[in-house]
Amino acid sequence: MVERGRRQLAKLINADPREIVWTSGATEADNLAIKGGVQAAAERGRHIVTSAIEHSAVLDSCEALATEGFDISYVQPDDQGIITADAVAAALREDTVLVSIMYANNELGTINDIAGIGALLNDTDILFHCDAAQAVGKVVLDVHALGIDLLAISAHKFYGPKGIGALYVRRRPQVQLVAQQHGGGHERGMRSGTLATHQIAGIGEAARIAFEGLEEEAARLSKMREQLWQALSTIPGAVLNGHPQQRLPGALNLQFEGVDGETLLLALKDLALSSGSACHSASLKPSHVLKAMGMTDTDALASIRCCLGRFTSEADLALVCDQFQQVVPRLRR
Repeated sequence: MVERGRRQLAKLINADPREIVWTSGATEADNLAIKGGVQAAAERGRHIVTSAIEHSAVLDSCEALATEGFDISYVQPDDQGIITADAVAAALREDTVLVSIMYANNELGTINDIAGIGALLNDTDILFHCDAAQAVGKVVLDVHALGIDLLAISAHKFYGPKGIGALYVRRRPQVQLVAQQHGGGHERGMRSGTLATHQIAGIGEAARIAFEGLEEEAARLSKMREQLWQALSTIPGAVLNGHPQQRLPGALNLQFEGVDGETLLLALKDLALSSGSACHSASLKPSHVLKAMGMTDTDALASIRCCLGRFTSEADLALVCDQFQQVVPRLRR
């Protein structure tokens, strides 16, 4: 069951099953990739390039490494929330050993120029790590075509169980990692610990289901996303945050001028939405992602995330549009 799950997940990202290392989720995978990768390459340099809009698992890992003497450069997104290859190129140095850029942003839904960054790093010794928790199972993703060395995956982002994930580790050429967890030498010495067989069976089955309907589901969600935005854009003061097309099929980040995001969430009592990252749902601080795009605190706090998924129906879409069109004008009054 463990090896079947490994094959099923590898197929979803066009990897060799031997390149899949089981972890407890994307957070652990990010930690293993970033810390393990730079520690293995420390003799060549101690400089890391990442972006200002990464998930906290990446940002906090980099901050921890900074206390160990590593130097971190933070690339800023453009005004549409995209990290470009040119911006990464400008941050590279002779002592750069790792670049960590997420595939798709967890708040905006925008998709970064991963192919361009992979091509930029292709003929170098710099490791390319990508947090793809938001993208795997939602868009077609080929790790070899993209030139990715290390890729973090989380099962529950594509309808698998919580508590299981994986790190893709390129075999040719072989990426060297320093293990962050020691014990029985499981997962080819990269991640010790008894494997959660039931969780692995779950992520494997989730990967199989996602792979079989990937393109059709992405097209369906993209169409519904555009329908939702077209309806909500008729509300005066509606603003779409991030690139209008270069984004995940089912993700929107919106703001309505003059309406506080938390107040709007409370008023939309029939809808499950959030005002920022799910990992920071208890925080009332403005999103670091939106602030990095140049937004004011007021605009950042007015923004909310709308995410459509496999079980979102046309009837749900009609309900959402009706709720927004009633609630936003009422709050303004």
